[in-house]
Amino acid sequence: MAVVNFLPKQYEKDKKHTINHNYLQQQFSDCDAILKKIKQVVIEGDFTLGSAVDAFEDRFKKITQTKYAIGVGNGTDALFLSLKALGVNEGDEVITTPFTFYSTVGAIVTAGGKPVFVDIGDDYNIDANKIEEKITKRTKVILPVHWAGKPCAMDKIRGIAKSYGLYIVEDACHAIQATYDGQPAGNLGDIGCFSFHPLKNLNIWGDGGIITTNSDTLAEALRLLRNHGLKERDECVRFAYNSRLDTIQAVVADHLLNKIDYITQSRISNVEYLDKHLKKFSQITIPHREPHIKQVYHLYSIRCEKRDALKAFLNENGIDAKIHYPVPIHLQPAAKYLGYKRGDFPNCEQIAAQTLSLPVHEFISQKDLDVMVESISNFYV
Repeated sequence: MAVVNFLPKQYEKDKKHTINHNYLQQQFSDCDAILKKIKQVVIEGDFTLGSAVDAFEDRFKKITQTKYAIGVGNGTDALFLSLKALGVNEGDEVITTPFTFYSTVGAIVTAGGKPVFVDIGDDYNIDANKIEEKITKRTKVILPVHWAGKPCAMDKIRGIAKSYGLYIVEDACHAIQATYDGQPAGNLGDIGCFSFHPLKNLNIWGDGGIITTNSDTLAEALRLLRNHGLKERDECVRFAYNSRLDTIQAVVADHLLNKIDYITQSRISNVEYLDKHLKKFSQITIPHREPHIKQVYHLYSIRCEKRDALKAFLNENGIDAKIHYPVPIHLQPAAKYLGYKRGDFPNCEQIAAQTLSLPVHEFISQKDLDVMVESISNFYV
């Protein structure tokens, strides 16, 4: 079967739901204000790494409390370029989770590394207690994924990395404004990577990403890697890549940055409401909420009995319940060459078979929350 663009059909399918994960028409209802700013970019003609990129980077690094923020083409490139900046090459091992989006592992493989998986805990994040046993002489990086906007157990992970002389690259694509013991995601390792995909908490009109670090050396390397290795217009100091955050997309991201506090707090409030009302169902398991962690809920994922039937029931009743993700990475066709098999990561596989995501974005109303709770109640009664 030929590979085709499957996204348009998915967009049309999602529109049929009354309570939807996709909220972009509402999110950008003030598009005239954004277009006015973009018009200035058109007038000035600085489309490639223009001044708006610098301005956005300066604002973003304040959120992560890092010394540097480097805008790139997308979240996947943020991961890929970070690994290349750290010198990951053929045969180097990168420890990560099998419960993540495909881009995490894709970035490792395309950078030349070998992904080494560690099972997850009940919080859907990599089980930090199982990392050390996977370290070999070839291990170079630990790549924790802050799943659904919840930071991993970074104290433990940082301790392991320090003991073995390993780098930490945070996949913080879900985790803008998340914190661990008060410290922001993106400032919990050597490098932090964020995505501005249209359905991320801070989103734009296409693809975009950013990398954060406190290292002068890594920041310089990343700026070279994103822009052909150019130090100046006529001086190429290393052959590299083309992954620049577009000036137009930086304008959109900067505009949304004014709303990020409201976006984050809305998601947290909606989750607190759902947690309160769904915990009464014995058929549902809600992940433990830890007081020292601020989770920002890019996704609201719960474990459900009769998951597939519940999803179908909710979809039929206009609720865009989704599964993120039904098949773990180690069981995907692309990972076959790594030699993993079913049963290698039992907790990951069990959670993948039970997890269900409900919409909790800032445009979900009190009525929407009540409809979701009532519909779940109707299913389990």
